[in-house]
Amino acid sequence: MLFFIIFILCLATSYILPWWAISIIAFAAALYAGYRQAQAFWSGFGAVFCVWVIIALFKSIPNNHMLATRVAALFGAPHWLVLLGVTALIGGLVGGTAALSGLYVKRAAPSKSPPGGETLKK
Repeated sequence: MLFFIIFILCLATSYILPWWAISIIAFAAALYAGYRQAQAFWSGFGAVFCVWVIIALFKSIPNNHMLATRVAALFGAPHWLVLLGVTALIGGLVGGTAALSGLYVKRAAPSKSPPGGETLKK
């Protein structure tokens, strides 16, 4: 569920908000729906990785990957797909660490006490 929350929100807001908004989205989603460390990190990583691949391909396919090929050559990469992989990997790491941070904040926050407060036992 966490994967789909992050995926849909990041995909929907990718053209409106700046690139770093994915970290806020992944953080908030894990704060809301995260429950295990591995689940939070890999959901954030996978969702943002997929979103960045989709967005990069959506922008690169119409121009026949000309800009991606030139930028890959500028960095010494043999093919534009290497550039796509590195870009998606960076985005995935940002999303994964943000989601993991959201889970850690959720765990560090004090839980709500039951109604009526706690009673002292003697």
